[in-house]
Amino acid sequence: MTMTAPHHLDTDLLRAFVLIAEGHSFTQAAARVGRTQSAVSMQVKRLEDILGQPVLSRGKGGSVELTPHGHYLLTRARQILALNDEVLTTFRAPQIAGRVRLGSPDDYAFAYLPRILKRFAETHPAVQVDVVCSPSSELMHRIKVGELDLTLISNGHGLPDWQEVPLWRGPLVWVTSTRYAPHRQDPLPLALAERSPFLARGQDCEWAGAAVRALEQAGRRYRIAYTSASQIGTHAPVLAGLAVTVSTLSWLPDGLRAMRPEEGMPALPDFGILLIKAKRPPQPVTDALAAHIEGSFALEAGRMMAAE
Repeated sequence: MTMTAPHHLDTDLLRAFVLIAEGHSFTQAAARVGRTQSAVSMQVKRLEDILGQPVLSRGKGGSVELTPHGHYLLTRARQILALNDEVLTTFRAPQIAGRVRLGSPDDYAFAYLPRILKRFAETHPAVQVDVVCSPSSELMHRIKVGELDLTLISNGHGLPDWQEVPLWRGPLVWVTSTRYAPHRQDPLPLALAERSPFLARGQDCEWAGAAVRALEQAGRRYRIAYTSASQIGTHAPVLAGLAVTVSTLSWLPDGLRAMRPEEGMPALPDFGILLIKAKRPPQPVTDALAAHIEGSFALEAGRMMAAE
């Protein structure tokens, strides 16, 4: 009698696959789950049998690479595991109460926090979340002096002795008005976040520095026409058609649009969003919110990939 593949995905198989994909190593994955390398290899083989497609391949020097189907699966596996872990945590964990202080740059607060806080309140109704919106450099200062328990920051603002949890990585884009064309002016008028007083002398806002370097490398003339202490503050002159700025695609207000490659602006680098935890935060509320934020970003990444 021929056995048919089950019509479900075992989360243990998915977790082994994700660990291998992230570390590019069967050995590291086996160590993390407390199994032998051969046992982990068998889990991957079982997963591939269920899916009917290979998801991993051996590269040169014994490295492990994702197949095209593996790339498709990785984002969705993270999403499935995030939901699985959230449900289990919600039902198994005791009722948590307390207060947690969360920092976020203003644009991340608009783009991500409404969904994150709504879902967190549904599962942890007795936790009070105080939100502080400031530039990343100021948030890092506040968490160092004990004024925050958790914070989202842009990469480039962390410190070597602080643990950083990567949440998301994607491109910066040039942003202009949907009604006006300030990007056609010469020199190019820019609206940028100003250097924070919490940055060391000579340091710039990460996004502002990336914009200026890209223009100078491309030989494009520019002038800094407007500055703001916050990223959202740079949107006002762009909406008025007075300047262009840089941002992410995660959240743009009506009246702004990302510029297309064919419009001639130089390429901008990728950047990351990180989660930083205080050295001695109140528990267990801080860990609960941190785990929820990580899971929410994994779900968001899955939604974005599915929409592409």
